[in-house]
Formats: sequence, structure tokens, C-alpha cells
Amino acid sequence: MRVPFTRSRLQPAGARPHSPAAAGRAVPSARSGGTRLGSGARRDARRRGGALMLGVAMLAALGLTACGSSDDGDSATPSDSASFAPGTTMARLHDAGKITIGTKFDQNYFGLKNLSGKPEGFDVEIAKIITDGLGIPRDHVNFVETVSANREPFIQQGRVDMVVATYTINDKRKKAVDFAGPYFIAGQSIMVAKNNTTITGKDSLAGKKVCSVSGSTPAENIRKVAPAAQLVLFDGYSKCADALKNGQVDAVTTDSVILLGIIDKDPEAFKLVGGTFTREPYGIGIHKGDTAFRTFINDTLEAAYKDGRWAKAFSSTVGKVVPNTPTPPPVDRYTS
Repeated sequence: MRVPFTRSRLQPAGARPHSPAAAGRAVPSARSGGTRLGSGARRDARRRGGALMLGVAMLAALGLTACGSSDDGDSATPSDSASFAPGTTMARLHDAGKITIGTKFDQNYFGLKNLSGKPEGFDVEIAKIITDGLGIPRDHVNFVETVSANREPFIQQGRVDMVVATYTINDKRKKAVDFAGPYFIAGQSIMVAKNNTTITGKDSLAGKKVCSVSGSTPAENIRKVAPAAQLVLFDGYSKCADALKNGQVDAVTTDSVILLGIIDKDPEAFKLVGGTFTREPYGIGIHKGDTAFRTFINDTLEAAYKDGRWAKAFSSTVGKVVPNTPTPPPVDRYTS
């Protein structure tokens, strides 16, 4: 069961955040595994039909082209030779041998708790690639739930060391935290009931109840592109999906890959309409001003792009609903 975000869950305002790190990094050498789709999964993909083909078209429209994945780097063993400059966040985490990471717990194929209570998905696999490079054992990686509204506070107050949670990079958020990446480019879309014929895209939302999540970029975007829509906000997209299924709202809006994960769980109930209408670069949120840590994460991502670990992470998670593995986006080494 998800625990709704409340102010009382935050660390007191006087808590010490992580100190910005000094310069210094190590070249990552970690590995992260993945699995291919079996025949049963392919039969499921055929059953999903039009919704998934639309999702593929949406990703193609965003400029994501197919690429191959390598079988190299299948080991999930963290680097045992990592060394970092004293005083850096990397050195602190490596020496402690543990890390706390914020992610979503209710987003299929990105961050969703499995039957054993552990989160799994593309964001989780990306996080493991980073922690492997830090030399932290997998069983010492602590994932905590973050929702859209509390990601910046969790980073600022030191409750997490980083956030990997379908976290769109934008200028407003850059004022509060720093971002490594992006590691994926998404695009916002609209999900409606399977039998809905009146909503065909963002231009037909006037007067309709549209559900999104508090503190999210999709909520901000829909206010701009469909100002006459009645926006209904929850703290998670699973609640939006329930509201749509129960007839409490007319549509749900967020990134198409998140919606495809919802549709995959209930393909007879929902469908996508209207294509994508935004560009959403997903990044890894860290403490503002920690340039050395951001550089290390960007270097680690680029290494994973080249050696196939990123492609393995994608194909074993989001690739189950988006069959063509996209080319990863270039990281943005902006000046903070």
C-alpha cells in the first residue's frame, strides 16, 4: 500500500543536507543485467494491439531510433576497485558502503513494488548502474518511495542521496536541485477509457475532468495546453487510473511510457489518444551544487550507453511495452 505524502514525513527544516562535493571522480566499471522477452510476453504484446503500436509511434515522433544491445557486461557485481577523491560524495558513499535512493513505487516498468516488496523497473535499473560504479553492494542499496511533490524536499533535506523517479529536468527544478542525465526522453499523452470516442487529444479536453499528479510537469503542462479542462490531482498515477476506471474522471495525462505501463496491466480498460505533445527529459536529481557527483553520474551513464548496460536495462523493463530499444540521449553537462 502506498503511503500518501504528508508534510510530517519530511525531515525537520533544520536538518543538514549533504555537503556539496569537491572535485574528483573514478571511471565506472560496473555491470547490470537484464532479460529478453519470451514467447509468452510476445503473445501479450500482440494482445495489447493498437495501444502499443501507438506508443511506439509516439517514441518515434520524439526522435528515439532503434539500436542494438550487447551481451557484454552481464555481471551485477559492483566495482571493487573504485576509488574517489577524499571529501567527495562518491568517497562518502563508497566508504559507507550504502546509499538511499528515492524512486516511484507505483509506476509499472519504471518503479513498481514486486511481490517481495522490492521496487523494480527502468529507473531502478538505472540507479543500480550508478551504485555499482560506486562499489556499493546491491543489498546495501535502500530504495525509498518518492512522489512527484516531495522529490526536491527529499534531496534538499538529505533524506535521499539521489532521486531516480521519472524526474523531468526543467529550469524551475534546476533552481532547487541539480540533475545528471538525461537518461531517457519521454513525451506527455492522454489516456481514456477504451470505449471513449469523445476525447481524441488535448484539444478535446474542454470541460472534461482530467487527472494528473500534484507537483508534476504533466499537471503544469495540461493547464497550459487545455486551460478549460477541469484538473483533478492525486499523489500517484495509479489513483488516477482507478478514478478513470470508476468514471470519476474522463482522462488521465502523463508521459506516454507511464501510461503504457498502466494500459499493459489492464488493456481492455484503457487506451492512448492524441499522440505526444511535450518533450520530457528524465534526469537523476542530486543536491544542488554537487558538480563532482553530477560529473561522475554522467560519466557512468555514458559508459553504460556504450557497453550495452543501458540497453539491457531498457529492454528488460520498458522494452516489454515498447519493443524497439531507443538510442539513449546525450547527457547535458550544463553549468550549474
